[in-house]
Amino acid sequence: MATDYDPGFTSLATEVEELALPVAGELPAWLSGTLFRNGPARFEGGEVPFRHWFDGQAMLHRFAIADGAVTYTNRFIDSASKRATDAGRIDYTEFATDPCQRYFSRMFTRFRSNTRDVQNANVNVAPLAEGMVALTEVPLAALFDPETLATAGIAAYRDDLQGQVTTAHPHQDPRTGDLVNYLLSFGRKSFYQVYRQAPTSMTRELVTRIPVARPGYMHSFAITENHVVLAEYPLTVNPLILLLSGKPFIDNYRWNARGTTRFLVVDTRDGSLRGEFHSEPFFAFHHINAFEDGDKLFLDICAYRDASVIDALYLDALAKEVPGDFPYPTRFEIDLTTGKVSSRRLADVTLELPRIHHGQHNGRPYRYAYGITGDSVGPVVARGLVKVDVESGQSKQWSQPRSYPGEPVFVPAPGALAEDEGVVLSVVLDGEAGTSRLVVLDAQSFQEVASATVPHAIPFGFHGLFHRGL
Repeated sequence: MATDYDPGFTSLATEVEELALPVAGELPAWLSGTLFRNGPARFEGGEVPFRHWFDGQAMLHRFAIADGAVTYTNRFIDSASKRATDAGRIDYTEFATDPCQRYFSRMFTRFRSNTRDVQNANVNVAPLAEGMVALTEVPLAALFDPETLATAGIAAYRDDLQGQVTTAHPHQDPRTGDLVNYLLSFGRKSFYQVYRQAPTSMTRELVTRIPVARPGYMHSFAITENHVVLAEYPLTVNPLILLLSGKPFIDNYRWNARGTTRFLVVDTRDGSLRGEFHSEPFFAFHHINAFEDGDKLFLDICAYRDASVIDALYLDALAKEVPGDFPYPTRFEIDLTTGKVSSRRLADVTLELPRIHHGQHNGRPYRYAYGITGDSVGPVVARGLVKVDVESGQSKQWSQPRSYPGEPVFVPAPGALAEDEGVVLSVVLDGEAGTSRLVVLDAQSFQEVASATVPHAIPFGFHGLFHRGL
């Protein structure tokens, strides 16, 4: 059944460079810089389709904004997987697609630190010491030219840390400025490894290693002034099954409805494990933010009831409009002294792909969160944008008929005094016109002030960032 949002999951073959976009409304005079976006843009190799939204071939998008004008450039990441699909086949394993049914052996071959293959890095973008990189859950970042988006190889780490899975959501330590992430090492003994690296260095320093018998699937994690928190949901894998099953990566994970969510709290000052704390079972892709107050930690998370959302994001399920849940912004309070964990909803509105004023409030107390919102019982497709006041529980929404927005990115105004003084940028699919546009909202009123239209539809992406001066 055809839907208005089908173009969001349809392959885009066209690459364009420095295309001037028509602008409606008026862009703020101070808004100057580049919005980078990342996400899948090809969903098949020849006649063979990928199975899952997360499997599509990575394409970078660049919206350059200056003097009230917007130009648009896009380009595929030049990976070994992309070159195979260019030739009409699928040769490489992805999140839920495995052409050879030998996932584990191929996975470990691809994850060797000395590999020369650029990965299908379709999740996020970030600046590293070597330059701008595209990220996925494989610990090999793909370098790209921020002006042309041309792939420039692999960002080479200069250390001996080994692992197979990471997150595409590294954090900047609010206390030291270091980049912090976690690296999962599978084996007879598996380990969660928390590491840090200085902003000017490609050497990762191990903070701690935590042994784990059945690792959980964690797409992101939390950071505060003095702690890293790994939220291990009851969606876990037996590494031996991963080795022997012959199934794609995520198909090996099992949901335990009788299990708990385990919070592993690491003190980033000395690497000590402050403890493990348990709550009711739930699942999440994304943490919104976290902060601490004495011996209490507050974790705000986009919480689903269970992991069924992963199944709802298979491409055949999306084509059939199979219902799926949207998550609610939920605060988990961990008392490090008593071990008690409590939770409450921050607002009675769904929220996913969350963003905040990261520059000032990541890992610290904050008030406003932005995200996409949708029906909690409908297909997992965004119907609007939402701004949540996490202190009052009040929210504001933006939506238009037959329009489907992506992740909102907050850009603070120069010299802003208020936390929400600035704009929110989102790439929105126009289901009626079959095109996409960059929508600019005033972050305080949450009203549209301008938009720039791309002459084609941009497939639904995942994450990005705004960089001033590029």
